[in-house]
Amino acid sequence: MKHIAIGTDIGGTFTDVVALDYRSGLVHSRKVLTTYSDPSIAVVSGVKSLFAQAGIEPGQVLRLVHATTLFTNALIEGKGVPTGLLCTRGFRDIIEIGRERRYDLYDVQIEGAPSLVPRNLREEIGGRLDAGGRELEPVSREEVLAAVDRLVTRGVASLAICLLHSYGNPVHERQVAAWVREAFPQLSLSLSSEIAPEIREYDRVCTTAANACVQPIAHRYLSVLETRVAELGIDTGVLMMLSNGGLCSVSQARKKPIELLESGPAAGAISAAWSGARDGQRDLLAFDMGGTTAKLALVEQGRPAVAHGFEAARRKRFAEGSGIPIRITTVDLIEIGAGGGSLARADDMQLLKVGPQSAGSEPGPACYGRGGEHATVTDANLVLGYLNPDYFAGGSMRIDVARAQGALAQLGASLGLAPHEAARGVHEIVAENMAAAARLHVAERGHDPRDFVMVCTGGGGPLHGYAVARKIGVRKLVVPASAGVASAVGLLLSPARSDRSRTVGFRPDTGRLEELERDFAELEAEAVASLRPLEPGFGPVAVKRQADGRFVGQGFTLTVDLPPAPYTGGGSDPEAVRRALKESFEAGYRRKFGRTPPDVPVELVSLRVSASAMPQQTFQPSPVAAGSGGQPHGQRPVFFAEAGAYLDTPIYRREDIPLGVALAGPLLVEDPDSTLVVGPCGRLTRMASGNLVIDLEEAAK
Repeated sequence: MKHIAIGTDIGGTFTDVVALDYRSGLVHSRKVLTTYSDPSIAVVSGVKSLFAQAGIEPGQVLRLVHATTLFTNALIEGKGVPTGLLCTRGFRDIIEIGRERRYDLYDVQIEGAPSLVPRNLREEIGGRLDAGGRELEPVSREEVLAAVDRLVTRGVASLAICLLHSYGNPVHERQVAAWVREAFPQLSLSLSSEIAPEIREYDRVCTTAANACVQPIAHRYLSVLETRVAELGIDTGVLMMLSNGGLCSVSQARKKPIELLESGPAAGAISAAWSGARDGQRDLLAFDMGGTTAKLALVEQGRPAVAHGFEAARRKRFAEGSGIPIRITTVDLIEIGAGGGSLARADDMQLLKVGPQSAGSEPGPACYGRGGEHATVTDANLVLGYLNPDYFAGGSMRIDVARAQGALAQLGASLGLAPHEAARGVHEIVAENMAAAARLHVAERGHDPRDFVMVCTGGGGPLHGYAVARKIGVRKLVVPASAGVASAVGLLLSPARSDRSRTVGFRPDTGRLEELERDFAELEAEAVASLRPLEPGFGPVAVKRQADGRFVGQGFTLTVDLPPAPYTGGGSDPEAVRRALKESFEAGYRRKFGRTPPDVPVELVSLRVSASAMPQQTFQPSPVAAGSGGQPHGQRPVFFAEAGAYLDTPIYRREDIPLGVALAGPLLVEDPDSTLVVGPCGRLTRMASGNLVIDLEEAAK
């Protein structure tokens, strides 16, 4: 009987592989270095190694779920395929025009968001729809094919088709796509009416162009991955993690790879919510730090917050409007270039800077001994005593302390600091960078970080969580079992999910409820149909209705939950339905802004449907062993900022810590996939859930 679920998460430095055994309740994990030339190589290597380590047979695997940063990196680094844009006449420069808003008013050298399609790879065509989707001018086959021929001659391999008002009526885009497929079958096509069928031309063009940039890469990579997984003897295929915190089939991922951009971080938030809930903690800050980036997401009432858009490749880290707008449903998180591989350097003013550039896995930090020469966060953590060179990644990797010391000595010399002082500076700056991001992310959502419990995951989350928590005022930390591979675990806890949206323009006071119900029914049918291939392992399907609404005259919208369906038939009272729709928006508006404007009608601009289905099998972890007396297995000097010095610090293995007994810091807890740092102001307790809980005994500094 199949009873093993496999999760594989490709990060910028490590590829994590996890196996959940539904029969025994055990979790097996493995970390391998990411292979940039072909990321599927690391996936296959990690799965094979895990099979050998845990005694798993391929025929026992019931599900394999995958998340990757491949498409995100291609977009950010400008390494997508040559992409062309076919747009309505007069809209060629929409990418440069954007929203006509400067993200920094006082920067005289401001740079706009990077353009995914150079101007010479954009072509205009005739044809026109009005805002209601009615045809004003037909499209011309001859003009379309001539424009595409010019783009192909210039080297375009993928084409984004973004015609005016196609969210209201996709007929022109579909006709153009049919002509192009017939004449140029080698081209990948992305239609805005399929990728982002919503108002706001700039956002829609950018999202469609981003999808076109990575679609051929996704098609090739996913085909290779499927083949290699099958060669391992796994006959269940591959499921992909989406940015919205749900799973989809590979065929769906090929069509809309843009929906995979934040797949790994989304899985990390799902895992954090699950781990916190096991000890009754439902309001959380999910802090996930890996080898290349750190992510922070809010979890309220046990559910990660969700947004319906984000910005990729920002010119300035925290400046809204400096990146590429991507209109997809995603777990709402903030991400910064701070990870174990982040490079430390002296800038032109001889100030210490860390990140966002990363050494990745090739060559990696200096201590990896793979050719890296510059100091990184991992090198600093090694010099400060936080990491055990003989137990890095569970002892599967050789770590060179002398190389780390040499890299820090070189960095320190450029700053007039001793090696250990440079290491202290690196650690402090990384913590402050993450704390600044956390303060901003939480405050922008109307919360105080002191009201939340921080769940620390990733290889670096337990290492740095204590320092970050003290800076932002968090008083309790949770470090789950298998924290270092939590994103891969989250892949296997996630539901199947499909989101659909459509712009309509409906006023509850006067709109036709029959048309509203018809539009929602069509979206629901599409969403449920896309989940049908996943039915053997997931179900039943639950459908949720939402809408982007505003008071008439406002330029922004607010997403709110709507009353249950249906809105017509079955003896429903039309006036009661209208009141419920209006009250749903007004209640959400009051929660966000405190009050509503008087006597202003409500308008629902875009409809949203989310269909989800939980895995049919529920994973129940095996009972946690009681521990073996709570004695440390060793100690070493470790630097702590509170003491301003290296302290002799006891080192524990998680399984040796007795349940329910509070241990006073300072101490370290070593796991095969991460190390937990608890400073002098912390007290650690191991819970029956397997979580380690750290209570901080003083206010943040």
